[in-house]
Amino acid sequence: MVKILLLRLSGALLIAMLTPLPSSSNSTLEPAVTDAHVIVLHGLGRSSTTMWLLSHRLGKSGFEVRNVDYPSTKSSILELVRELSAHVEDCCGKSDKPIHFVTHSLGGILVRAYLAEHRPKRLGRVVMLSPPNRGTELVDLVVTHPLVSWATGPTARDLGTGPTSLPNRLGPADFELGVITGSRSLNPIASWLIAGDDDGVVSVSSAQLSGMADFLVVPKTHTFIMNSSEVTREVIHFLNHGMFSPTAVARWNPSQAE
Repeated sequence: MVKILLLRLSGALLIAMLTPLPSSSNSTLEPAVTDAHVIVLHGLGRSSTTMWLLSHRLGKSGFEVRNVDYPSTKSSILELVRELSAHVEDCCGKSDKPIHFVTHSLGGILVRAYLAEHRPKRLGRVVMLSPPNRGTELVDLVVTHPLVSWATGPTARDLGTGPTSLPNRLGPADFELGVITGSRSLNPIASWLIAGDDDGVVSVSSAQLSGMADFLVVPKTHTFIMNSSEVTREVIHFLNHGMFSPTAVARWNPSQAE
């Protein structure tokens, strides 16, 4: 498991280094329609480096971006919520601009936990990439192994699919939420263990959340979904308009989230 985490981190860094930067003219990026902050959060066992390219593109589009690094494998969810609250206060506490959130994987669950206790007065919109909103079967199957538990930390143990898991205790979204998840996998064994379509870590079904405003499935993997220019365009469109673009495919049927 440790080797897997290291490979994912190094792979994401390599992709970020090799992916061309968006043009300085921003011809392919919709500009921000409102002067707003965006708090960006990475996933479990990763770092802000994996969200650098997405953050860079958001900044080029005109948002004020804070790409947050947090100890995802070392702290409890309560500790992480306190840390996120401090980041938000430091970044935006005295600002009158809207505060958006863009997250990957565990970052989405962290934002849900944060918003359950702390609601910024100028809360904007939230976009989650591949969030385990209903937990993930991988946690159910392997997190009890001592080595896996040590490598993934205290929060990961509470990301299963059971009714008492952290994601399932948090309830539906009561904020403007758009979710984008992937349908391709780099891990055939994990995909074999996960029911239905998945991105190698989270199933399409588990990424959904009651109360969300819009939902997209894209042919991307859990590891690299945040580096997609297509995904970036949809993130920006949702932050600007509260929905994904009309031309986006694999749209959501509300009955799927109930």
